[in-house]
Amino acid sequence: MTGASPWWTPHVHADRRPRLILRNRIAAAFRDWFARRNFVEVEAAALQISPGSEAHLSAFATEAIGPDGARQPLYLHTSPEFACKKLLAAGEKRLFSLGAVYRNRERGPLHHPSFTMLEWYRANETYESLMADCAGLVALAAEQAGARRFAFRGREADPFAEPERLSVSEAFSRHAGIDLLATVGADGSTDREALHAALVEAGLRTAPDDNWADLFSRVMVEKIEPMLGQGRATILYGYPISEAALARPSAEDARVAERFELYCCGVELANAFGELTDAAEQRRRFRIEMDEKQRIYGERYPLDEDFLAALAIMPQASGSALGFDRLVMLATGAGKVEDVMWTPVAEL
Repeated sequence: MTGASPWWTPHVHADRRPRLILRNRIAAAFRDWFARRNFVEVEAAALQISPGSEAHLSAFATEAIGPDGARQPLYLHTSPEFACKKLLAAGEKRLFSLGAVYRNRERGPLHHPSFTMLEWYRANETYESLMADCAGLVALAAEQAGARRFAFRGREADPFAEPERLSVSEAFSRHAGIDLLATVGADGSTDREALHAALVEAGLRTAPDDNWADLFSRVMVEKIEPMLGQGRATILYGYPISEAALARPSAEDARVAERFELYCCGVELANAFGELTDAAEQRRRFRIEMDEKQRIYGERYPLDEDFLAALAIMPQASGSALGFDRLVMLATGAGKVEDVMWTPVAEL
């Protein structure tokens, strides 16, 4: 146990309450914003057959026990994505979800094992439309909180300014001096040795067992992410195909995907895709992700066959997931996400 008083202590709650009330105000404004644009709010079941199929996402496992005593493994979802896409397949055109998701192995100033995710989808609309959505939501959060500037760990940004749009390849060149796409083949394949050599030349540390994805992540974390969203938000787009397991290839360059992330004050706020709707290709990518999870963590999650079946009839769509707690944290000037959560998970 830490020496600090728990969040439910009256004097601690009194200090926290103003930000929590602003959280509620922002949530209400977001719901109104989506309603005025003809989105329907949906509530995804937290228990799923598969919690997601990304190598570095860790889930909470449980099981359902039937009346006959039969046991079925289940997981708390890491996002409502699979459920929302099934609703797109069912015929919904514009939908959003604002609710709790769960991720294991995550706790810190920007991470919490249970947190609130805002996720929304537009059927038959491009992922560029989501870029405008993100800019509007950042400004709306600031407006509701009465914030003129966002600040975090010495970085500041104007939440009302039009976000900078920066490609991943441009970011690698600008901030690390690396020609990223020179290490990606026309078919999306990656050249580990070429990227390793580029990191060595740039003075970045490497390990003998680093694969291409490990090296990519190291450059992102050490050189690029700290530089993003300063002065104004940054939309980082055009991720290599191998780093966008659920996104479709770009029509302009098949080496990269229709994926972008939104950053503000060096903090990642949102992750968006032009959604992949090729079920066979999605299955192939999921298997690659699970092989990587097995290599790193010694475990794998089952594929959601129901999701893959729905994907085959899902319309073209774009979707985004935004960390609601992180945005509220920036809008209210909090130092960590737990400061804007009504009931943080206790630590032992």
